[in-house]
Amino acid sequence: MCFDSWFIIPKAGTTWMIEIVDCVMNDGDTERCKRSPTHDRAPFMELNPPKPFHSGLQQLASMPSPRLVKTHLPVQLVPQSFWENDCKVIYVARNAKDNLVSYYHFQQMNQALPETGSWEQYISSFLSGQVPWGSWFDHVTGWWESKAKHRVLYLFYEDLKEDPAREIDRVARFLGKGLDQAVIDRIADHTSFLQMKENPMANCSTVPSFIFNQAVSPFMRKGTVGDWKQHFTVSQSERFDEEYRRRLAGTSLRFRTEL
Repeated sequence: MCFDSWFIIPKAGTTWMIEIVDCVMNDGDTERCKRSPTHDRAPFMELNPPKPFHSGLQQLASMPSPRLVKTHLPVQLVPQSFWENDCKVIYVARNAKDNLVSYYHFQQMNQALPETGSWEQYISSFLSGQVPWGSWFDHVTGWWESKAKHRVLYLFYEDLKEDPAREIDRVARFLGKGLDQAVIDRIADHTSFLQMKENPMANCSTVPSFIFNQAVSPFMRKGTVGDWKQHFTVSQSERFDEEYRRRLAGTSLRFRTEL
C-alpha cells in the first residue's frame, strides 16, 4: 500500500500544500476540496489527541490508497514502510527567520504546545533545537540530502510565494497529473492566502478554541516573506546569522529571506 505524502517542517506551508495537493489530485475541482477540513483530508500521522478524537494513525488506517499523509517528522524518524513502498514525498522548506516568527506565534495560540517564553528566549530555543519536532537546521538539511535516494520533491516556500502557478505545475507533474494552464491557474487562485484565510475548510476555524486559540493569534496570520524584519533587532539578527552560517556551511542548501 503506497502513500502520496509530504513531510514539512512546522509553519513552512503545511496547510497550503495540503490544499494544493488535494486540488491537484482532484483535477482542479475546488468545490470538492471543500468537502472537509484539511486535517480530515490529510491526517496528521503523529497526532495522538485524547478521546473522542481519533489519532492520525487511526484515521489513516480507515482510508483507501492513495492517501495524503501529513507529518512533521525529521527524515531519520520516518517509518521504514514509507521507503519500502517507494512513496512520494513533497517537502516544503521555509527560510529560518520567517519560520521562527511563524512558529513563535503558532506555539502561542496552540494550547497543546509548551509556552514559548519571551521572544528573546524563543530565538535561543529555536537555534538550539529546543522546539517541537526539533532542530530546523537538522530537519531541512536531512530532507535535502534524502532527495538523492528517494522520490522527494523539495520545494521552497519563497518560490511558492513568488510564482504559485509554476510550483503547482511542478507538484502536478511529480504526482503524475498533466493539468492544463487553466486548471493550474484555478488551483493557484483557490489556494491563495486570502482565499484560504476565508475558507473554513482550510483556515482551521473548525479546530476547537481550547486547542487553537485564534484570539491569541490567527492560524493564518500573514503568509508573507520577510516578516522577520518586523521582529528581529539588529543584534538578534546578527547572532542568528552567525549560527545560521555555521550550521549550513557544509551544504548546498540555500534560502531567500526576502523577495
